Amino acid sequence: MTQALIYDAIRSPRGRAKDTGGLHPLTPHDLLKQLYAALGERAGLDPARVGDVILGCATQHGEQAGNIAKASTLYAGWPSAVPGMTINRYCSSGVDSVALAALKVEAGLVDTAVAGGVEMMSRVPMLADEARAFKDPAFAARCKMLMMGNGADLVATLHDVSREQADAVAALSQQRAAHARENGYFRSIVPIDRPDGTRCEADECIRADTTAESLAAMEPVFAKAGAAGVDAFQLAAHAGLDVVRHIHTPGNSPAMADGAALVLVAAEGALDARPRARIVASNTVAADPTQVLSGCVEATRALLAAQHMTAADVDLFEIHEAFAAISVMALRELDLPEDKLNVNGGVIALGHPMGATGSMMLGTLLDELERRDLQRGIVSAAGAAGTGSAMLIERIA
Repeated sequence: MTQALIYDAIRSPRGRAKDTGGLHPLTPHDLLKQLYAALGERAGLDPARVGDVILGCATQHGEQAGNIAKASTLYAGWPSAVPGMTINRYCSSGVDSVALAALKVEAGLVDTAVAGGVEMMSRVPMLADEARAFKDPAFAARCKMLMMGNGADLVATLHDVSREQADAVAALSQQRAAHARENGYFRSIVPIDRPDGTRCEADECIRADTTAESLAAMEPVFAKAGAAGVDAFQLAAHAGLDVVRHIHTPGNSPAMADGAALVLVAAEGALDARPRARIVASNTVAADPTQVLSGCVEATRALLAAQHMTAADVDLFEIHEAFAAISVMALRELDLPEDKLNVNGGVIALGHPMGATGSMMLGTLLDELERRDLQRGIVSAAGAAGTGSAMLIERIA
């Protein structure tokens, strides 16, 4: 079987999801156009060679509707013969897009593919598509489709994660992300030109001045939804629990962000450029939907088991920091040392442009494997409803 190789992975900076954010003046198509151009320049890629473009996008509405993968390549001036497909597996879409591209290469359907994701949350807000699963409480209960923050609070309750532990995860994420930004560790970032002639060059969501005291002063934000019926639903699904402890605040939750990422996946010899890593394996699981976000941990566990590995066999892990309790769960359940997990910060600090995050994390992982001269890494992201996807890569030295 043909092996799928990663030739490059690039991303925009993450912009604040506000109308004052650094990427807000650009449409999603404008942002992707610049990344397509940068990918071509860095890898010497002829767009006519691309057999498919697969992008993740969680809120396919308004400017992000209409199969943005295909529309954006046409907008960028790529040949009309290049296909495009937009996928939605919630916040794991960016991992799944790369996995699908790899499967197409391995099957011999294409020899070159571009994967990634885009989410401009300042222009197309989360839930702007008014999905019934998140708008109709009775339908949501029937389908067990709960909001992410309430799932995170349930995870915290089930795994006895304290508010202090959650805030410690958030503080460390901010410290690590600030250090990485200051020292130029995010080499996958492509500076983005704005219409006014200025540039967005660095991640904007990082709050380097975060302290334990500032985090402790914040109020939990999901108790109101819990009291409105979500807690009762979750407790009914978990015998033995008497109460859901609400510990997640704006400070230990993911920061909403704008951004996009692209990953160039191809067969060996398909491109003149030198490949950076091989995709060893990937998977997707569906765990307990009432926990909503535990899928990234379960996908990582399943991937390790399928490869007959333990955490000791993997050098670095980028596991979706989908609320702080998930990181605590990952450390405990996977027996991970803290110095292997999200070593340059996670999305609590960096920001979470939903459909793009998984591909961004993959680029961050590859950058850090190269910087440290290490070999193996796993990237894993949670979607909603308990889904999660993981991928194992090996660096080509």
